[in-house]
Amino acid sequence: MFRCALSLLMLAGLLPGETIYRQSGFSPGADGWTVWSARPETRPNAFVERRVNRGEAGSLAIGGASNAAEHGGWERNVAGITPGGWYRFTAHYQTDSVAAENWQVVARLDWRTAAGKRTGQPEYVAHARREGTWTRLTTQVAAPKEAAGVVIQLYLSNAPTGTVWWDDLTLEKIADPGARTVRVSTVNLYPRGTSGSAESVTQFLDTIEKSVPSGVDVILLPEGITVVGTTKTYAEIAETVPGPTTLRLAEVARKRKAYVVAGIYEREGTTLYNTAVMLDRNGNLAGKYRKVYLPREEVEKGLTPGNSYPVFATDFGTVGLMICYDVFFSDPARALATQGAEMILMPIWGGDESLAKARAIENQVFLISSGYNHPTYIMDPAGERLSEARDRGTAATATIDLNRSYADPWLGDMHTRRWREQRVDVPVPSPGLER
Repeated sequence: MFRCALSLLMLAGLLPGETIYRQSGFSPGADGWTVWSARPETRPNAFVERRVNRGEAGSLAIGGASNAAEHGGWERNVAGITPGGWYRFTAHYQTDSVAAENWQVVARLDWRTAAGKRTGQPEYVAHARREGTWTRLTTQVAAPKEAAGVVIQLYLSNAPTGTVWWDDLTLEKIADPGARTVRVSTVNLYPRGTSGSAESVTQFLDTIEKSVPSGVDVILLPEGITVVGTTKTYAEIAETVPGPTTLRLAEVARKRKAYVVAGIYEREGTTLYNTAVMLDRNGNLAGKYRKVYLPREEVEKGLTPGNSYPVFATDFGTVGLMICYDVFFSDPARALATQGAEMILMPIWGGDESLAKARAIENQVFLISSGYNHPTYIMDPAGERLSEARDRGTAATATIDLNRSYADPWLGDMHTRRWREQRVDVPVPSPGLER
């Protein structure tokens, strides 16, 4: 839940800032801070705790007051905001007896006009990193064009037995980070009647040479490029990773100076997996993902499911991989996005297009597919196809901006908001188990 998007944290560390507000250590009276709650019945126990701090004495504490309806905490208005300017906010907190920090511990920036009215939507401070007994929260965002001030909001929500301590707060004005562009290309090819894996893979490599433009950062191929077009079984074409096919893909990655992702069938001892491999720009194996959701057809043919959803740091951002049948279930994409994936690369045979669109929208990620009976496209977090390869032997190519905001005008930035409102603490019953 608390793994951050690596690229955003890198940017946060690299961009120099002009300090607008900073405070570490608090004293009774709370130095301009006030306590807020929606109504008296939900008011928390807010106080200055002198014994808990990160440096100077005192922190802003909030207790649940043994009240299941408790919600609220500390607020402070900060003036001097430049309309449209970029800002980085950092806060640190420590908790006791808080069950679900992602939504019960809340830090927000609530923008205000010169007249004191809300403008835009509150920004959740969502990127978190553990630092010993404390957790560091940070975000960098653009202020709305009408903003003249901001209310820093530090809350505890519906945690009757919990306590949170806030300390070491900084609001800085930073330079506009600009675009973070990635050029992606995904291949549409369906080999038929090949003599075996090597010939099928050759057809994919030839298509890359013919259809993928130079200068791309990512090249995506479909699921099972070593079996498609052949009459072989999974057991007959499965290979080790690294192995013959990854070596050939590595040559392309080195030549193109691009990340290359493709679906193959992996053999580890006597176990067979449906695997997506990722080669980096130097041809090294950057990572692999073993398909978690296997349809019964693959299970009946001897494949074994994977059991994790890894994400991979690249030189442009954080990437996740899904394969085909994964798209029918919500948890693979959610697990990847929760760990900071900004882009999901999906080798696929065939699958529900509506569900694929839902995965992009609900997780606010770019979704790139390369398929046989599923379209080959590049989709943005709003579910719009930026490019599509409709014909066999072609590639869809688009430049995407990982720093672009896809904020909803009424709901705000749903990428970070989902992180901060996702109820992963509510037990989900086992499917089909009669009670």
